[in-house]
Amino acid sequence: MNCPTTLFKRSLMRCALALLGLAPLQAGAAPQPPAVQAAPSNQSAHVLRYAFPIAETGFDPAQIADEYSSIIASNIFEAPLTYDYLARPIQLKGLTAEGPLEANADFTVFTLKIKPGIYFADDPAFKGKPRELTAADYVYAIKRNFDPRWKSPNFAALQGEKMLGLDQLREAATKGGKPFDYDRPVEGLQALDRYTLRIKLEQPNPRFAHNLAHLSAAAVAREVVELYGDQIMAHPVGTGPFKLSDWRRSSRMVLAKNPQFRESYYDEHPNADDAAGQAIAQQMKGRRLPLLDRVEVSIVSESQPLWLAFLGDEFDLIAVPYAYVGLAAPGGKLAPHLAKRGMNLHKMPLSDLVFTYFNMADAMVGGYTPERVALRRAIALAYDNEEEIRQLRKRLAVPAQGIVVPNTFGYQADFKTEMSEHSPAKARALLDLYGYVDKDGDGWRDQPDGKPLVLEFHTQPDHDSRQYNELWKKHMDAIGVRIEFKAANWPEQLKMARAGKLMMWMLSQTATKPDAQDLLAMGYGPSIGEDNLVRFELPEYDRLFEQIKALPDGPERQALIQRALRLLTVYMPMKAHVHRISLRLTQPWVQGYQPHPFLLGFWRFVDSTPPAKQP
Repeated sequence: MNCPTTLFKRSLMRCALALLGLAPLQAGAAPQPPAVQAAPSNQSAHVLRYAFPIAETGFDPAQIADEYSSIIASNIFEAPLTYDYLARPIQLKGLTAEGPLEANADFTVFTLKIKPGIYFADDPAFKGKPRELTAADYVYAIKRNFDPRWKSPNFAALQGEKMLGLDQLREAATKGGKPFDYDRPVEGLQALDRYTLRIKLEQPNPRFAHNLAHLSAAAVAREVVELYGDQIMAHPVGTGPFKLSDWRRSSRMVLAKNPQFRESYYDEHPNADDAAGQAIAQQMKGRRLPLLDRVEVSIVSESQPLWLAFLGDEFDLIAVPYAYVGLAAPGGKLAPHLAKRGMNLHKMPLSDLVFTYFNMADAMVGGYTPERVALRRAIALAYDNEEEIRQLRKRLAVPAQGIVVPNTFGYQADFKTEMSEHSPAKARALLDLYGYVDKDGDGWRDQPDGKPLVLEFHTQPDHDSRQYNELWKKHMDAIGVRIEFKAANWPEQLKMARAGKLMMWMLSQTATKPDAQDLLAMGYGPSIGEDNLVRFELPEYDRLFEQIKALPDGPERQALIQRALRLLTVYMPMKAHVHRISLRLTQPWVQGYQPHPFLLGFWRFVDSTPPAKQP
């Protein structure tokens, strides 16, 4: 998929194998910035070397939603709130905020105080002056998600929160043909003073605080955005513990410790019965953050080179490729030869969804007429989720019954739908009934009007993707439906998907907060082209979604979520495949790592001191 890094090539040579395959400052005295931290004498002493299987798209919080770009950005930018790294169940706490979010009795007004003395990393946009974080930066950053210029994938979720005045601000830009007016005050999003942020909602939302732990609410400096303009994806400047020091697109990213980062010390709180978490907390408590000097991230799309590089001590943390699960964790336990080397295994059910979408605006597979619904349902019935789990995922997944994922309110493990059903016989019967039969005698089904029926499936050019392609072809062949595959890199496909130019595409979505709402936004009509890549538009579903947002957690909300999932099953704008289970390996010199289902900016809590390489 992408060229390997030099570090990666060295590992393969060692193994004797070839490569396969941001606002202006307000009035008021500000505290002075902290002294720049002295760099360690050995810059490579504390380094985390990590690999992503898919290329990044960029690092602007308002423009990204993919997991891997978000991981990088979450370690550069900071939202007001975060999650305790070790606490289970999930607990919110202040990050740049001085404590928790304060809410009024009906959860429509929220107030928080930003800690004084937090500074952005140095950048030419600041003209050599220290730039302190203020409440106005959060006002600006959240507004950016409503600016049509940025086509933010976060818009639908934030628009659904009904912050007073933001819809009107966006409408003035979309209908008036004028640039988005960031200086126009809105009632729902205000900096009351230099450090006080107040948010007012049109309707109650007891869960609103989770939005302020999300990357979409991370502080961005207005000066930086105005300087770099459309190139802002390549110029991330935040208040976080790391800054981007080197970037070779789709190949390698290096993050260095931010010398302007404030004094911050390890203070995470595991449950009393969490032995592993207690050990980490005791080991790390009181240490200044971040613990690492540098993080090096490589894009490695092929499983074998990734595995060999890890065994060759070139990576410190990896997600075990499916092809090597048997070698890494036979029977679900760490392999003896890896245990002997002091490695550690981390197993965690992911709050994610793997799914295939159908473009509901596509002339062949889209639409809401009975025959188009039948076609999508037949395709879904023909595909076998269980075989994917057995053969390709090495049983490290569970079948998905819909788009709501584990560890979120709304997910119920015993909830069943047709989404996971495999029945080629039903698929063939549906196709026959609605006229998808072989009309020209070539052995393949045609459309009801006699035109060829050829599915166009978009994919990536890596070995794992080819395996899924083979599985798709096998099951489409079984019902007489031709399928063709078009390979391209993921960032290119995302652009095409947002423009509605892909027919079918298999991808994943990861929850960033412990609630189903953002996942359900994938089918919400007003978010087409943003969260709603499938371009699904159904008034009944939209009404359900609005009710789900307004209700407090409880049985009534749970029932509405299930109704929404059943609608998605009936119309099948996306075929849900699985919820994955992650196996991650760390080298013996990695300290403090524990998987968290929602916290992407975890690098500040981890230490890694790889052994010096022999000359």
